[in-house]
Amino acid sequence: MSAAPASSTSPIPSGTKVCTTFPEILMFGEFVFGGLVWILVASARVSFAADQGWVMFVSVFCFVITTLLLILYLAGVQNSSSAWTAVDVFYHFIAAVFYLSIAVLEASDTRFFSVGLGKAHRINIAATVFAFLATLLYTIHGTLSILRWKSSS
Repeated sequence: MSAAPASSTSPIPSGTKVCTTFPEILMFGEFVFGGLVWILVASARVSFAADQGWVMFVSVFCFVITTLLLILYLAGVQNSSSAWTAVDVFYHFIAAVFYLSIAVLEASDTRFFSVGLGKAHRINIAATVFAFLATLLYTIHGTLSILRWKSSS
């Protein structure tokens, strides 16, 4: 006798469907752009240490949590409770706000650090661009998660 498939209580897809459905597919972009921000800021010359600390904290935190959520969604953990939809909304909203703060901070620091157009300056410009792209992806994902949460309630 075969077991009946468990019914999903979450509108968030699980398994390999996470890799093909929107907005979950945005997590791969969040992962890549967030990782690039982290790598670029870590390799850049420090102009304002406190600012770089916040940028590093946010980029590493979001990188780790996005990776963890992606693994959990692939494993189907969200099917155990409908609260995962709220977790998805909350995380992506917080990540979007945090990433906006570091994107603006990185842009500001890059502007003040524009002593020359050397390698360090180009690295900071790239980190700024990737931070704004990550902000955009987290914002889109958060907005679509809110719509999904409201429609599933």
